[in-house]
Amino acid sequence: MGLWDKLLGKEHETGREPDKPVFWKPLTERTQLDEIEAASYQQTQVIFKHSVSCGISSMAKRRFEKTAGDLADQIRFHLLVIQHHRDLSNEIATRFQVWHESPQLLVLKDGKVVTHASHWQIEGVALDTYQ
Repeated sequence: MGLWDKLLGKEHETGREPDKPVFWKPLTERTQLDEIEAASYQQTQVIFKHSVSCGISSMAKRRFEKTAGDLADQIRFHLLVIQHHRDLSNEIATRFQVWHESPQLLVLKDGKVVTHASHWQIEGVALDTYQ
């Protein structure tokens, strides 16, 4: 594996089964925040705030997707593209009292953010402890 492949996380033939994909639900409307908050009482909800113009955000998202797909049956995943919905990003920061960063991961359970991370710390969030 070359240096660029290691840095960019390019997948190669490894002889193991491929990771399950993350099924993102696009977060595009303010009313969805109410729905996500209410749904968090039944199922853990994840919001990923992504910047399409940021290389770090793209790499963090790809790395997150490699492991998060295994939890797609237990956790609901929402993707917010910052450039398209800055107002929603600001609303999330205000509503859940979490300073805006990008990339950023928020995990909601029982109507509250139980953990959040940004940049390279996203990869260290143990989602399986919140299912």
